[in-house]
Amino acid sequence: MEKPPVSRSRTDSVRSCIEELRDFDTALLANTIGYIDATPPHEYYMVGFIQSVTPALGPTVGVAVTCELDSSSPGGQPDVEGYWQQIEQMRQMDAPIVWVVKTVGSRPDHECVLGDGMAKTLYSVGCVGAVTDGGVRDIPGLLTVPFAVYSRGVTIHHTALRFRRMNEPIEIGGITVRPGDVVHANAEGVIVIPPSCLDVLAAKAVLMRAFEHEAHLAARRTDLAPAEKRRRTAEALVKYGFAK
Repeated sequence: MEKPPVSRSRTDSVRSCIEELRDFDTALLANTIGYIDATPPHEYYMVGFIQSVTPALGPTVGVAVTCELDSSSPGGQPDVEGYWQQIEQMRQMDAPIVWVVKTVGSRPDHECVLGDGMAKTLYSVGCVGAVTDGGVRDIPGLLTVPFAVYSRGVTIHHTALRFRRMNEPIEIGGITVRPGDVVHANAEGVIVIPPSCLDVLAAKAVLMRAFEHEAHLAARRTDLAPAEKRRRTAEALVKYGFAK
């Protein structure tokens, strides 16, 4: 069954949220989600080995387009039709995109998902970055695009590229990423923002930033007893609307 088309108003709302969320670091947003949304934390933050290889370009925010890729198994013929279909799909989308790629080859440590050539093509159709549990290459070239990448690390080469399971939910980095999810990432890691709090997250993150500033000022002080620091932090949570 085909999904109903996304309304223009909803597309505009998501795009507006993405632009607002670019002003926040990923850890701050993760903290904020924990206070305002019922989604368990283990469902929205990725494993630590998926890290930025282009940290100067963060933060990265966009709508997920998903696929699986075998770039490490020996033998076989390339199968890139799905990749080009996704490039056309991205060209039709009206929001920043993050390409989320789960690697499924037989040699996980040899996976190489993209380099600066693919990055240029992806960027030309509105994709601002990629998240993968495989490796990537051509880091200096990625920086010139500029194209942000969050990956297992750097790998020099790949076998024949064979794309699988396009635009379906994938298990990557210890969580499930669904097409259309909003991904936020920076030099410290990657999260997927629960749809249930997307519309209010930026406004709440402003308050979380203020709360953390106040709490950290108290934490730093050497003239306050631990009990007093705890009391002030609890009061600040109430002040900024994160506790009663």
